[in-house]
Amino acid sequence: MTTRSPSPSDRGEAPAPGEIRRVRTEAECLHDRAAVETALDRMAMEITRQLAEADPLVICVLHGGMPAMGGLLSRLDFPLQVDYLHATRYRGATRGGELHWRVRPEHSLAGRVVLVVDDILDEGLTLAALKDYCRVAGAAAVHAAVLVRKELPNPPAAEADFIGLTVGDRYVFGYGMDYKDYLRNAPGIFAVKEL
Repeated sequence: MTTRSPSPSDRGEAPAPGEIRRVRTEAECLHDRAAVETALDRMAMEITRQLAEADPLVICVLHGGMPAMGGLLSRLDFPLQVDYLHATRYRGATRGGELHWRVRPEHSLAGRVVLVVDDILDEGLTLAALKDYCRVAGAAAVHAAVLVRKELPNPPAAEADFIGLTVGDRYVFGYGMDYKDYLRNAPGIFAVKEL
């Protein structure tokens, strides 16, 4: 995994003035908006094939999963319910730590087929914890959809069933993924310039 020296955000400080604009300007576009939308079309078809008859509970992982969830929902033309959770290992930093729960789903998961939608899968620690949480809450089956899967040397702790795009081992942002709590709104998947 790519390592970096601690940043101001890692220590709970706001990014330096101009840093966000510089990162955005210097970033490399790995997947443009058209590629992301095509990936969402494909993911929706795969999800429909597998879950259209399951009456699933689709759970968005905040904040990063919002764009993927929004993109998928209008493409899933079958009965489903929507909920969300907020659990994060990053908390505005560029490195993950211990899983921190902010909000748990309101719907009962007991006996439900659950689809967890998130932005990115890298080491899979967050996804593994979320799948475990759903199983302990009584879900009959737990599936996961991620917009981006990072290709790392070691397999993730948990795998996604539906994957939109892949990227190499680089720090990426856009379509929900952030850089120090900014740039989630970038219109594509961008890699931070290597230092």
